[in-house]
Amino acid sequence: MTTPDARSGTGRPAELFFEDLVPGLTVDLGVVTVDGDEMVAFARRFDPQWYHVDPDLAAASRHGGLIASGFYTVSLFMRAYVDHLLSRAAADASPGLEELRWLAPVRAGDRLAVRVDVMGARPSTARPGLGTVSLTGTMLRLGPDDRPEQEVLRTRFRGWFAVRPVEADPADPADAEAVEAAPADADRPGADRPGADRPGADRPADGPIAADPSAAAAPSGGEPTEISGSAEAHRHD
Repeated sequence: MTTPDARSGTGRPAELFFEDLVPGLTVDLGVVTVDGDEMVAFARRFDPQWYHVDPDLAAASRHGGLIASGFYTVSLFMRAYVDHLLSRAAADASPGLEELRWLAPVRAGDRLAVRVDVMGARPSTARPGLGTVSLTGTMLRLGPDDRPEQEVLRTRFRGWFAVRPVEADPADPADAEAVEAAPADADRPGADRPGADRPGADRPADGPIAADPSAAAAPSGGEPTEISGSAEAHRHD
């Protein structure tokens, strides 16, 4: 049974933990295409300013047409963050944002490359079993040749992530007694299990979930490691 601390942000078993999110790590969150209908529907519901919802007024303005609400843009970032990182990581909650900047207008049809960079990581003093990770998120508009043209969003924030579960130590008398009791109980259907209430007795037989090898700490040469949502990582130089 997967414990809550070993679940990802979407509830599935986690494969990445606090120890994997080392400073210097870049995580590719994929590319999102701005849907014009969704962009305007969001603005009508949450941010109905004329340059977000009125095509005629927007066209006659310095904007030259409708632009996305900044909160729609950051929502696209959040979805990519969940899909490509939090869905794999033992994420808890976030203490909040330190910075959120909209650096250029976003329009229907724009293709935005999304990434996060790990800036710092330390064990949490307020919440044992968790670590605090400082992250910078960016979105860059891509040109027709898929090269970045302009940064449109930047945010700095922190997230809490569970530390990797510790394996049972065979040298620990309590763990050893629980392990030895299991086979004997298995041969006695219906019998009480004397080791069931001891710490570690319900620990999965296979031990903790191993992290993705691609999420390992940076090599000794100092080069940052990259995790990609795709099968193959693309380094951001």
